Amino acid sequence: METIQVQGAPNLYRCHKGALSELKQVIIKEQWKKGLLVHGTDSWTVASPFIQSLNLPLVATRYHGECTREEVMRIATLALEEGVDYILGVGGGKIIDLVKATADRLQQPFLLVPTLASNCAPWTPLSVFYDQEGRFTDYVVFSRNAFMVAIEPNIIMNSPASFLRAGIGDTLAKWYEADVLVKQLDHKPISVNVAVHAARLCHDVLLEHGAQALQDHAEQKVTRSFIQTVETIIMAGGMVGGFGDRYGRIAGAHSIHNGLTVLPQTHDKLHGDKVAYGILVQLALENRFEEIEKLLPYYRQLKLPTSLKDLGVIEQQDLAFERVAKAATKATESIHFMERSTEEAVAHTMKQLETWIMSKQIQDVIE
Repeated sequence: METIQVQGAPNLYRCHKGALSELKQVIIKEQWKKGLLVHGTDSWTVASPFIQSLNLPLVATRYHGECTREEVMRIATLALEEGVDYILGVGGGKIIDLVKATADRLQQPFLLVPTLASNCAPWTPLSVFYDQEGRFTDYVVFSRNAFMVAIEPNIIMNSPASFLRAGIGDTLAKWYEADVLVKQLDHKPISVNVAVHAARLCHDVLLEHGAQALQDHAEQKVTRSFIQTVETIIMAGGMVGGFGDRYGRIAGAHSIHNGLTVLPQTHDKLHGDKVAYGILVQLALENRFEEIEKLLPYYRQLKLPTSLKDLGVIEQQDLAFERVAKAATKATESIHFMERSTEEAVAHTMKQLETWIMSKQIQDVIE
């Protein structure tokens, strides 16, 4: 029987107003004396009053913009120099990935305060690495989850709406990618069934509450739809991989994202937006255009990208298709879990999707 490694959840999880006060109590209870705080720039403007009010002994460092192995080494060196006994990550996915990788290198506990609901990074025991130019290189799964994840909804509320939208796009992929992966199994272990249910939850909750959550964000209202959407992105999204292991990780959509990182025009586009486009390419590779048609109204309502043009790639598209397809179909890429995954098939399908989307747009104008 095949072995599935389950790393289902952080040791502790809180999502409510005042969650950071509980984080402080955990640090006191564990008798940790000094922490290294890793934070960003824009997000720190919002989060700093919440963190500073805790009056914790912290040494702070601002990350340098990418989750690279060089940045992990820099932060690990600082942690050793300062003699800290835990690491606190406050920020978005790249900061959180840096903290996870650094804590693993030092074998120290880490706590996370996400400032965005843009992906499931706070929940998962893995880090995605990029080079200095922002191009995807690989990802690494670690043996430990966060000691605690503390979500203060008012911090998430004050993040840009674009990140919440991107989080919805990234998390929607959980269902479509898990669906591809579990089809390989004749008999699903219980843990994989948990992952599949979590993946379906990602799809269903986001289609029901995602648009309303964005509206609530615009009106600065912490509502049921807002909380459900945030927790679906972070918790349910993380559970898919946490319980499903390799059957709950990634397939075609994320490979397309990785391929898109070779195009300079997409470097300012958010991870989840590129993954959302990747969902459509994956579905087109599966010849499931009827499912794409079902998703299009939702994509348009949320302003998720449906084409390379929407991602800023307007000129020399044929060359772009080829470049993305080549990068997305490297031997190590997860797209090879799919039946069709050759470089030629991906380039052809991307071009086919672009034409199909354009024809739908023309049809909608006529109607």
